[in-house]
Amino acid sequence: MVFGEFFWYLLWAFYFIAYVYVVILIITDLFRDTTLSGWWKAVWIIFLVFLPFLTALVYLIARGRGLAERAAAARGVVPESDDYRPAASASPAEDIAQAKALLDAGTITQGEFEALKSKALGHQYFGA
Repeated sequence: MVFGEFFWYLLWAFYFIAYVYVVILIITDLFRDTTLSGWWKAVWIIFLVFLPFLTALVYLIARGRGLAERAAAARGVVPESDDYRPAASASPAEDIAQAKALLDAGTITQGEFEALKSKALGHQYFGA
């Protein structure tokens, strides 16, 4: 019987901590949103106080997408861009000659030489 009580205590503690996290997330998002007027922010806070679970659920459903966008904007996250193309070297022949000297000296491997040569010529290299 002691294990059952401990289990329920842990379950309720988990739910309470999760709820507090969601409320903090909602309040943070409310004050981060510049398009929402102060009156609407006050209404959301009042509802969070008097009808906490229902208000949190409605807020996450109604404004969940904007919540994610505002959080990403606050972190300064930008979408990834896969359009990187290396530029050709100013003097590809000299770079290739230096890479060949390193290869002959045993400092780099044949695969590394090929990668340096490809980079000097302005190509993407996907091998090693």
